[in-house]
Amino acid sequence: MPESNFVDYVKIVCRSGKGGKGSMHLRHVKYNPNGGPDGGDGGKGGSIFLRGNHNYWTLLHLKYERHIFAEHGGNGGRDKCHGTDGKDIYIDVPCGTVVYNAETGKYVCDVTYDGQEVLLLKGGRGGLGNYQFRSATNQAPRYAQPGEPMQEMTVILELKLLADVGLVGFPNAGKSTLVSALSNAKPKIANYPFTTMEPSLGIVGYRDQRSFVMADIPGIIEGASEGKGLGLRFLRHIERNSLLLFMVPGDTDDIKREYEILLNELRQFNPEMLDKHRVLAVTKCDLLDEELIDMLRDTLPDDVPVVFISAVTGYGLEELKDVLWQELNAESNKLQSVMSEDSLVHRDKDMTRFAQELEDEGEDEDIEYIDEDEVEDIDDLEDFEYEDV
Repeated sequence: MPESNFVDYVKIVCRSGKGGKGSMHLRHVKYNPNGGPDGGDGGKGGSIFLRGNHNYWTLLHLKYERHIFAEHGGNGGRDKCHGTDGKDIYIDVPCGTVVYNAETGKYVCDVTYDGQEVLLLKGGRGGLGNYQFRSATNQAPRYAQPGEPMQEMTVILELKLLADVGLVGFPNAGKSTLVSALSNAKPKIANYPFTTMEPSLGIVGYRDQRSFVMADIPGIIEGASEGKGLGLRFLRHIERNSLLLFMVPGDTDDIKREYEILLNELRQFNPEMLDKHRVLAVTKCDLLDEELIDMLRDTLPDDVPVVFISAVTGYGLEELKDVLWQELNAESNKLQSVMSEDSLVHRDKDMTRFAQELEDEGEDEDIEYIDEDEVEDIDDLEDFEYEDV
């Protein structure tokens, strides 16, 4: 299968710059034999920042950039010359990117809106030159500070799509057909399971020039929370949706049972997802008559709004948009979104599943760490040992 351009999972080694050494220098010039200390301070090392950029929608631009190193600070010089500061590095990522420590699975930071800047690794401070240590009782200090060491971390960048409505359903439930009918998105549609292999977004137009974003993810099967089917790979994309739209075909033997299975998979993956507002759409109603639809209404759950639709004929689509808009703008939904905003993104990774995730994403191979003593072309690195001068 050709490799997809939708990349939502990358593993990168990041390293900030170390601070430059302070200079230990005593001024000796003609006619001024006791010039005193004039060693300058070292420059600070470059830091690494993450920056939200709405022009990106995947992490494709970072897939093959396995090492990101910031510049080191320059050493201080004579005549109180300050070392050059290392250049900071800004990593542009799509909004909705979450960062985890690849070694421990701990949550590190989150980028949620355009232009947001988050400090990932701080560069080391430059050491003070001997000029800074002069005093009345120590007029010729013969020592200077080394710079602070660099910081290094292997990180996992994980994209979670930001959308208003997330579609949840088994394969061939009609999710892609619905997105294509309600928006201008053109997802792949075919009559076999797992036609959708990557998430897609569509903007659904509503009355009075209003709109909302709908996210289509690959189908979920029973046991997906344990890694079956496409497993955990795409379940995270509906964690941040304001509303979940469950889709079950009308020709299913037991619609309520399939709905409960989908609900249980979300519960196993993240119990907090059950706090979101939910709507149940019974699809492919062009295969049903009005009498059968009335009979089915009595067997469906009572705790969730139910809409019968057919994306092929357009039956019930306007009613569906009305229900979705009403649920999205309900006060209880807005309040729940504010209360759960931080609780979803600050969950650490489950390390029992972490190795399998890396293998599924093709990130299980070890990244080769570069020894800076062997690097000649990156930032002109030089040997640096921390010792008093």
